[in-house]
Amino acid sequence: MDGIGPNDIEIDSLVERVEKGGIHEVILALASTMEGDTTNFYISRKLAHTGVTVSVIARGISVGDELEYTDEVTLGRAILNRTQMKG
Repeated sequence: MDGIGPNDIEIDSLVERVEKGGIHEVILALASTMEGDTTNFYISRKLAHTGVTVSVIARGISVGDELEYTDEVTLGRAILNRTQMKG
C-alpha cells in the first residue's frame, strides 16, 4: 500500500535460511495494521512448505488500560486469543 512490494522486504533470504533446517518456529512481530497483517499472511504462505511453525506475537489490551478506550479490533483480538483460567 505504501509502494513496498514483496521484493522490497527480502523474504527470499528468510525462506532460504528456514529451508536449510534447524529452525523450528518463526515468530512475526509486525505492526498491527492492514499492511502488517498482509505481510504476516504473505510470509506465512511463503514458509508453508517448510513445515516450521509461523506465529505472530499476541495482541490485545495492555495491562492497566481501561476497556472503554479500547478499539474494536484490539478488543476482538484480545477475545479471540483469550486464556482460559484454571482453578
